[in-house]
Amino acid sequence: MTQPAAGTSKKGLFSRDDYLAPPHIPTGQPPRDMLNIIWRKNDVFLDIGSYSIGSAVMVIWPLLVLFIWMGWLTGAEVIGDSFYWYGFMCFCGIPILIFLYGLTQPVPPPVRFNRQRREVCVSQKDGSYWIVPWEQVSAVATAVSSIGQHGKTTQGLLVVGFTNPDPDATEENKHFNLGFSCGGGITAMRLWECIRSYMEVGPEAVPRCSFEGEATGRSLLGWLFSLIGDALKSLIKGDFKSALKDLFFTFLLGAPLGFYLQERKLLPPPDLTDPDIVAWSRPLPPEQWARRSIELERAVAEREADLAGGTPGI
Repeated sequence: MTQPAAGTSKKGLFSRDDYLAPPHIPTGQPPRDMLNIIWRKNDVFLDIGSYSIGSAVMVIWPLLVLFIWMGWLTGAEVIGDSFYWYGFMCFCGIPILIFLYGLTQPVPPPVRFNRQRREVCVSQKDGSYWIVPWEQVSAVATAVSSIGQHGKTTQGLLVVGFTNPDPDATEENKHFNLGFSCGGGITAMRLWECIRSYMEVGPEAVPRCSFEGEATGRSLLGWLFSLIGDALKSLIKGDFKSALKDLFFTFLLGAPLGFYLQERKLLPPPDLTDPDIVAWSRPLPPEQWARRSIELERAVAEREADLAGGTPGI
């Protein structure tokens, strides 16, 4: 799978693709893990996962609140309204059943980035795994806009791609992608920087893992009081925009329930237990660490010089 080099963009009428890697050069943005994709971090490896129960809650919750509000307004009349219940099952009932089924399933294993070996372990559903060279990993920030009666809306992803190193792999087993619904653009660049900075700079350059040192998470009420507390702190500081945002996420998107269920599934996060991968994940003596290729070294140096000279991010 080939794509344009990092630093280039492809623009359509309502779309934009920003190519971030390869080569794995700085984007000019700071690393920010706004989706809690970092599951485990140490001096040897970084575990990244795309499991997002919280996002599913925030999609279903406002629809559920809307139907409950409509039912409350109409009172007893809604009990025999077949159209109401048909809409409820289509937009809330069936998604809730799918969501509950998803809660019973095991969390998919993470993708592990080994900075000392400069390799990536990509686990497959059948229990097998690929060991992919780091410098062959691709990354694209993609965004698509639409225009409706409420104005322009933009949705986007960070897509991190891996190619099976086995030359005899079947067509359907040649590529694997991780997608993160982060909005594309600068947000996707900051999320990608969590991975790139870990591999190219070190663990100290990456935000703290949300699950580091955690044995048990907060209760549902704990999350509710925490988010309300954040809103009150913002009000005291006079930051009404942040306060409204916290209240919006808390009550209209069901953030406390989303965060609570996310923690219940990811504390502790799943690990890679294959004996070969356990051995692969052990630390190496510094003299055995893999090094950047000459081509990447040159590309990074050129990009850092551009950033130092004031050239904006990718």
